[in-house]
Amino acid sequence: MTTTTFTPGTEARLAVARQVADAVLFEGYVLYPYRASAAKNRLRWQFGVLVPPAWTPVAEEHDFQHTELLMEPRQGATLAVEVRFLHSRRRTVQRTRPDGGFETVAELRLEDRVLVPWDEGHEETVRFTVPVAELADTGVVMPFERPAADTTEAVTDDAGQVVGRLVLRREEIRGAVRLSTSELDGPYRTQRLTVVVENTSDWSPDESADRDAALPRSLVASHTLLCLDGGGFLSMTDPPEWAAGATAACRNLHTWPVLAGEPGRRDLVLSSPIILEDHPAIAPESPGALYDSTEIDEILTLRTAALTDEEKREAKGTDPRAAAVIDLADSMPPEILERLHGAVRGLREVVAPNGPAVPGTPAAAPPGAPGDPFTGVTRPATPWWDPGADASVDPAHDHVLVGGHAVRAGSRVVLRPRLRHTDAQDLFLHGRNALVEAVLQDVDGGVHIAVTVDDDPGADLRREQGRFLYFQPDEVEPLPEDA
Repeated sequence: MTTTTFTPGTEARLAVARQVADAVLFEGYVLYPYRASAAKNRLRWQFGVLVPPAWTPVAEEHDFQHTELLMEPRQGATLAVEVRFLHSRRRTVQRTRPDGGFETVAELRLEDRVLVPWDEGHEETVRFTVPVAELADTGVVMPFERPAADTTEAVTDDAGQVVGRLVLRREEIRGAVRLSTSELDGPYRTQRLTVVVENTSDWSPDESADRDAALPRSLVASHTLLCLDGGGFLSMTDPPEWAAGATAACRNLHTWPVLAGEPGRRDLVLSSPIILEDHPAIAPESPGALYDSTEIDEILTLRTAALTDEEKREAKGTDPRAAAVIDLADSMPPEILERLHGAVRGLREVVAPNGPAVPGTPAAAPPGAPGDPFTGVTRPATPWWDPGADASVDPAHDHVLVGGHAVRAGSRVVLRPRLRHTDAQDLFLHGRNALVEAVLQDVDGGVHIAVTVDDDPGADLRREQGRFLYFQPDEVEPLPEDA
C-alpha cells in the first residue's frame, strides 16, 4: 500500500469522476440567497457527515460509511482509492484597533463586502493505492489524521491598508479507511469489495455541547472514489443476471456506489451519500458551481441576480465560494443564460426500422418480416413527440369557442382564473387584459390558451422564448374587437 501520487492514467480517470464528485462534496454547502444570515444556511452540513463516535448516541448521526460492491479484477490489478471530505474551519472576524491590536467583532464592513463569522469548508483528501491481492481476508487499514491548527488572513481595504483579519480555527480529525475482499462462489472470478470510512476521533462532548461543537471534528460530505487499473466493477443498479443475487446481498450503509465516468466503462466507482444513477454527469449547460445541485441552475441564477446590492455585499463577505456565485450570476452573458432554459436529451425510437436501436444489440427485424414484433402495426412516419406528427394541430391558427366567440392567436381576452385549477400567483391576474399567443392541445385532448399580459415589460422576452402564461377556456372572456 502506498500514498504516493497516482499514475497519470489513474489521475486522468479520477479527474473525470471528480466533476460529479465535486457536486457531491459541495451539495448544500451554501444555499441561496448565499448569505450567512439566510434562514436556509442556519442548518448546514447535511450530507455524508461522519461525526466523532462519542456524538452518535446524542445526535443519532453516523460515524462511518460502509460500501460493498462486486468487482472483476484482472491478475495483478491495483486499486486506487480517494476519500474526499470537507473539514469545517470556524472563522472569527477581527477589526484592527488604534493601538495596532485586534478585537473580535460581529461584522467588518468594507466597500465591496461585509465580513461575518462563518464555518468554511476546507477540502481534504486521503489517497492511496493498494494491490488487489493484498485485500484478501482481513484486508488493509489506512489511518489518517488532520491536526488542529489556527491560521490568520489579513483583511485590507481598497487602499491596501490592513483593517482587520480573519482567524480560522481547525480542530483535530482522525479517521481510517478499511478495505477487504472476499471471493464469490461460482465459475466467475468475482470478488466482493468492502470499503469502510470511519471517524475515529476521541473527542468527548460535555453536557453543553451541540452539533456545532461536533461539526469541526467531523468528516463532512464524505465520499469515496475507486479506480481499477485492470478489470472492472459491476453495476449495483443494473447487474448482470448471474450476479443479481450477490449484488442484492451487498450491504451499503449511509452511502451508495455507482459506476462513474463515461457510459460503457466500468473501471470507476463513486460511492456517495447522495443516491445517483450509473455514470452521472454534470449538465453541459451548467455555467458553474451554484452549491445546490438538486435545484435548477436557471432558477438559482435568476434569483441570485435579483439580490439587492446590500445582500450581494453580505454574500461576498460570507465565503469566497459564495462570492464566486454572485460574480457568476452578475457576469453571465445572455446566450449562456438562454442555454439554462432547458434541453431535450435521449429522444429516439425504441425499435429502429433499419438497424439496432442501441449499439451492440441485435438488429430489429425489417417491418413485416418474421420476428418483427410490430407486424400488422402501422408505423408513423414521424414520432409522436414531434410537432409534425399531427398535421391537424396548429397552435398558431387553431381556435377555441368561448361564449360563442372564436378565440385564437391575436385575440384579446380578460383573465378570470378559477380556484379549482390554478395557483395563487394566477389569482393576481384576475381582471387583467391579455393577448392570446396560441391555442394548444395536449395529448389528452385538453385545450390551453397561451397569453401574454398587457403592460407586462417582459412580454417580448416571453414571446421570444415561448414562455407564456396558460389558462383554460373557461378562465378567459373574449374582449370586443374594438376593445
